[in-house]
Amino acid sequence: MPTSDDEQLPPGLALAWGLPVKTGRLGRKPSQSVEGIVEAAVALADADGFAALSMPNIAKRVGLTANAIYRYVSSRDELLVLVAETAWGPAPDLETGTDQWRAAAATWTRAMIERCEAHPWLPDLPIRGAPATPNLLRWTEVLLEALTGAGLSTAESLGCALLLDGYARRIASARRDVRNSSAAPVQSAAVARFLQPLLHEHGYPILASMMTNNEYDDDIGDDDVDFGLTRILDGIEVLIARRTQGRQPRHTDE
Repeated sequence: MPTSDDEQLPPGLALAWGLPVKTGRLGRKPSQSVEGIVEAAVALADADGFAALSMPNIAKRVGLTANAIYRYVSSRDELLVLVAETAWGPAPDLETGTDQWRAAAATWTRAMIERCEAHPWLPDLPIRGAPATPNLLRWTEVLLEALTGAGLSTAESLGCALLLDGYARRIASARRDVRNSSAAPVQSAAVARFLQPLLHEHGYPILASMMTNNEYDDDIGDDDVDFGLTRILDGIEVLIARRTQGRQPRHTDE
C-alpha cells in the first residue's frame, strides 16, 4: 500500500487519498476533524467567495484558534487541495462508445459549468499541475475514456479535455462576474444610450445595429454556451474523422 512518507509530495495529496500523515496534533482528543474543517471551508467560500478562505477565517468558523487549526491541516495550500477535491465532487456518468463521445463531452462540460455555479469560487482556485486527487482524476478519466473510445490518441484526448475544461471555467467565471455586478442592468442601459450615437458617428455600424436590436449585451445565456461548445465539438469531430480515416485499410483494384 502506498505511504505518505515522501516529503516531495504536494500538500494535501496524501490526505485526499485517505492516507495517514504526520500532523501537529497534540495528545488531547481533537475537537474537530479534517473533513469537518474542509466542509466549513467550502461553506465559507460559498458564502463569501474565494478571498474569504484564510486560515484564521476558517478556524473561527469551526471554533478553533488560529494556531489550533494547524493540528488538522499543515497549511492553506493543503487545505485548498482538500477543498477543491470536495467541491468538485464525483465526476458525471458518461455514455461511452464510438458514437457517444459528443454527447459525453457535452455532458461533461455542462457538468463542470453547473458545479462552478454551485460553488462560484471554484474557477478562482489556483491550478498547480495536472489533477492528482481522486475526484479530479475521475473527472479526467471519464472524459478520456469517451474520447479515446472515439478513436483519438491519449495525447489528443488530453488536449481536447484541456480545451473543454478551459471553456467551462471561462464561461462559469464570466457568468458569475456578470451576476455579481448588481449595477450591471442599469449601467448597461446607460452605456447603450451613450454609445449608440457615437457608434454611428465613428464608424461602428455592425455594433450599432446590434445594440439597437438588443443583440449586444452582457448576458451569457444557455444559447451562448451551446454555440461555443458546439464549435469546439465540431472541431474535435473533424479530428476524430481524420484519425478514423487514416486507420482505414487501403483497397487496391484487382
